[in-house]
Amino acid sequence: MTVAERAFQIWPLLVLSATKHQILFYDELGKIIGVPNPALGQLLEPIQSYCVINNLPALTSIVVSSKTGLPGGGFTAASDVPAEQAKVFMFDWLCIHPVIKDFESA
Repeated sequence: MTVAERAFQIWPLLVLSATKHQILFYDELGKIIGVPNPALGQLLEPIQSYCVINNLPALTSIVVSSKTGLPGGGFTAASDVPAEQAKVFMFDWLCIHPVIKDFESA
């Protein structure tokens, strides 16, 4: 599976968590999609880029470490993580429908 295909697979999981106002831990996400934690950053990056390019709240801000409660070091979309998470929770993600190509070019 390509990075874009994995990002496309992750998108609905993040949207579901966002609509339920829930944080998702890296450990949980890794178990759900069968990918070890160290590999998740590269799979989340296309989603982060897609959000930045399309002026959307940083959806990946809700994926955090269970130890720190913060996104990993590759998260660069916002400096105020709690404020960005609040934006993510308020946004209507069900109206956004990316396709795999969106994550290839992001």
